[in-house]
Formats: sequence, C-alpha cells, structure tokens
Amino acid sequence: MSDFLRRGPGLGLVFIFCATLSACGTVDGSSNRLLNVFRPYKMDIVQGNVVTSEQVALLKPGMSRVQVRDVLGTPLLTSVFHADRWDYVFTLKRQGVEPQSRRVTVFFKNTELLRFEADPLPSETEFAASLGKMNLPSKLPELEATSESLQKVPAPVKAAAPAPLPPLPSSYPPLESSAR
Repeated sequence: MSDFLRRGPGLGLVFIFCATLSACGTVDGSSNRLLNVFRPYKMDIVQGNVVTSEQVALLKPGMSRVQVRDVLGTPLLTSVFHADRWDYVFTLKRQGVEPQSRRVTVFFKNTELLRFEADPLPSETEFAASLGKMNLPSKLPELEATSESLQKVPAPVKAAAPAPLPPLPSSYPPLESSAR
C-alpha cells in the first residue's frame, strides 16, 4: 500500500477540521449561539471619577477649590504646568457594549472657580441603571412548581439540638514554671 493511501483518512479529517474552522470566522457571532458560548470573558474596566449631572449642577462660579473637591471628588488629572485646571475623566469598557468616555474640566482663577466644561452627563439613576444592564437571554424560562412536584419534595428535617458544652474550669494551670 502506498504511503499516500495510508495517510489519506488522517489528511481528510485535517482538511474537514480546517474547513469547519475557517467557516466559523464567516458566521455572524450574534446569530450563532455555539460561538457565543465559547467567547472569552472580559472584565468590566471602570477608570476615573464618575461625575453626574447632579454634581455639575451644584458647581457655581466663585466656589473655592475645597468646595469643588467636596462636590466632584479628587481630580484624576492635575498638572504642575496647568495649576488652574482640573480634569475629571471617566471611562467604562464592557464586553459587547460601546466604550463610554466622559470628561469634565474645571478652571480656576487663583483659588476660585472660574468656569467648567463638561460632556453630556447622565443622572445618578441613569448611570446606576446602565451598570445593571447585562446581556440576558431574550426569553427566560418560566419558573413554576406544580403541586405534584412540591409534594414529592421531602419535608425538612429539624436538626437535633447540640449537646451542652462542659463547664469551664475554675482555675487554669500556670503558664510558666515557678522554679526560676
């Protein structure tokens, strides 16, 4: 038998495997459940200061640096070269969602707030709601127990009361020997 004929079935399996694997790259990931199962997990990455529209509404020209810090928190970026400018930057990267980026810049004149610039900011409730959203399946199974299935479950058994502990000794032996 020739060498090629002996390797034929193995080469055929390799060819089929490679063809199947290359086809996986052409399938839309959102429509193929099998591919979604094997997607690697990516952590949510939150960086910076979360500044909400309620916090920015509290800023008034003439506030001191301490008052601004009390309202917005410690700035993410301060520069020696721009001592009268504080930058609050926030980024959120989540799997399957477009990255979010927001920026608030506060300008001072000496020690007083002169003005501020901000991207469109969410309210605190909008931001909290956006964190709670997860990629859940569109149809969740209905969880309902029938009376027959509940009767099959055995009743919980009460555990026996633990035995009482022995009484503590009235005196303890010395920690060191008295022969010193």
